[in-house]
Amino acid sequence: MNIIKRSGMEVTFDAIKIEDAVKKANASVQESDRLSNDQIKTVVDNVTALCCNMKHSPNVEEIQDMVEEEIMKQQTYKLASNYITYRYKRELVRKSNSTDEQILSLLECNNEEVLQENSNKNPVVNSVQRDYMAGEVSKDITRRFLLPADIVEAHEKGLIHFHDADYFAQHMHNCCLVNLEDMLQNGTIISETMIEKPRSFSTACNIATQAIAQIASSQYGGQSITLSHLAPFVQVSREKFRREVRQEFEAQEMEITDDLVANIAEMRVKREIRQGVQMIQYQVITLMTTNGQAPFVTVFMYLNEVPEGQTRDDLALIIKEMLLQRIQGVKNEQGVYITPAFPKLIYVLEENNISPDSKYWELTRLAAKCTAKRMVPDYISEKIIKKLKKGNCYPCMGCRSFLTVYEDEKGVPKFYGRFNQGVVTLNLVDVACSSGKDFDKFWQIMDERLTLCRRALMCRHERLKGTPSDVAPILWQNGALARLKKGETIDRLLYGGYSTISLGYAGLCECVRYMTGKSHTDPAATPFALEVMHHLNDACKKWEAETNIAFSLYGTPLESTTYKFSKCLQKRFGLIPDVTDKNYITNSYHVHVTEPINAFDKLSFEAQFQELSPGGAISYVEVPNMQNNLDAVLAIMQHIYDHIMYAELNTKSDYCQRCGYDGEIRIIEDEHHKLVWECPKCGNRDQNTMNVARRTCGYIGTQFWNQGRTQEIKERVMHL
Repeated sequence: MNIIKRSGMEVTFDAIKIEDAVKKANASVQESDRLSNDQIKTVVDNVTALCCNMKHSPNVEEIQDMVEEEIMKQQTYKLASNYITYRYKRELVRKSNSTDEQILSLLECNNEEVLQENSNKNPVVNSVQRDYMAGEVSKDITRRFLLPADIVEAHEKGLIHFHDADYFAQHMHNCCLVNLEDMLQNGTIISETMIEKPRSFSTACNIATQAIAQIASSQYGGQSITLSHLAPFVQVSREKFRREVRQEFEAQEMEITDDLVANIAEMRVKREIRQGVQMIQYQVITLMTTNGQAPFVTVFMYLNEVPEGQTRDDLALIIKEMLLQRIQGVKNEQGVYITPAFPKLIYVLEENNISPDSKYWELTRLAAKCTAKRMVPDYISEKIIKKLKKGNCYPCMGCRSFLTVYEDEKGVPKFYGRFNQGVVTLNLVDVACSSGKDFDKFWQIMDERLTLCRRALMCRHERLKGTPSDVAPILWQNGALARLKKGETIDRLLYGGYSTISLGYAGLCECVRYMTGKSHTDPAATPFALEVMHHLNDACKKWEAETNIAFSLYGTPLESTTYKFSKCLQKRFGLIPDVTDKNYITNSYHVHVTEPINAFDKLSFEAQFQELSPGGAISYVEVPNMQNNLDAVLAIMQHIYDHIMYAELNTKSDYCQRCGYDGEIRIIEDEHHKLVWECPKCGNRDQNTMNVARRTCGYIGTQFWNQGRTQEIKERVMHL
């Protein structure tokens, strides 16, 4: 059994240290108030047993809480008081240099929590360490100076989660939809260098990748671009090639016809599309941003986003090439093709590609093949999103954060060039457990916590107010998000619905289970689940009316926080069956990962919750290897088109570098009761010599996960 030290380092449990601590406290009181040797042994044995029965590696604070309780059980209250006082004094000393300890543990690569904090960051790499070091300083400043004490306390207790505190000290926003069209058509400036309108498709792709890298280093969330902004440059290249071909023939005094010119030019166009798409794929994967990871970028593929005719056909060519190259994958260090994490791809299902007799059906079949092999693209139903978004179809920012509909001064809907200010998530499970199953108390606590969330969100908003455009010229001055003047603040972009700010929620499943004793899929419990969702939406609408800020409800994609929330719940409420007895809680509104349900029913059920998560939502179904069953993949895709706005299929895509095994790498429990990844062929457990890709939060992770998320992945049931 292992424990987590205060620095985050994981070490082997040692009962002697507990015994030594109790003996030191024992020596500090009079003999009449002391524990006997047998009583000390009882305390140590009981604490050891409690630790062994925990579902996760306990941390030092949890162990000290157990020691206090066991001393109290021995009715040696003076000793317990001295132990508590000593612990408090030590905590004051530790607080003076806790940031130093965290940073040192980062540099030595022995902070277990950080090692598995982000599944797409390698904490051994210098740039990642530098980002984490800056993050520790930012979190320290945020805790001590920038946030009210009650919000910090609520965050640390797991009542709420104040996302991305490691970036809060800077004036940075969360995620965005890049206005690539403005940057390409009107020119931009990157690193103080003027970039004019590109004269070819390949140049447009190159500029796009440079912009992606700059944007990723100027914000902390995901960004999305659409291929429709690149599509017009295919025709630019086509016309250029036609001129070149004609000139080449004329220079050789060879006979030439218009058809011959067109055919040769078209071959060159397709070659350039292949090279341009390859540039995007490889640049995104290999670029390293200032936060030590590849840019978190989503690529949107929507045929109806451009007019019917040549431009749409060109867009179809780009989409086809994007899918073909993703099916191939990228080579790992051994030269074997594997599944990359980014860019994330979204394919829109629409009337012209959803049935075998539609014009672009073969493109949809290719998308199905890509999903079966590489887990992307994900799918948006044009039919459903238009019902939910006032007739509009547009991408999310990053993995799931959706903007609300906004119209410019001409009454035209605008999405690209907009952003999200930040997220604060409410732990619904804690609201439920705190109520003791009293429904009146539940709603009272809910409103108290919502008030707390609103104040925390306003801290985010106020932190962005007054931000000069100069802090990120690529964003605010040079077209990615706006064309503000130097020295102008971004304030006007924070109001009136131009940007959103997100109230996140997590654990609806466990919340409903605790309050009703039933799964929220049970018809008897579903109404309560929907009532909770409506209540959260009503709060957002009320806040927006009062502030003119677009508050929006967001189904939070917990990654490391799922483990933090579960540990906090277990500490506060103990192990409650089917509620707090896991090392994770369920993301947003999702059906619990262990609950048997078929893919079609799951998507249909969750659709009603997506409608009530206007600020962001995505659903998934867990499926086996589908590469030899594309008809089933297509059936699910058609079901998505008819029933739900945004969904994805989760498959497995692994490779063991030791033995060459390319099936599913399994999760097993080792001798320390820790969940580890193991190759079923050769028994390899070294994470540095295996490639594992799993979707955890709407995007694919490839660097492994903490114990909570690992348990969640292990316990997922198949939906097909």
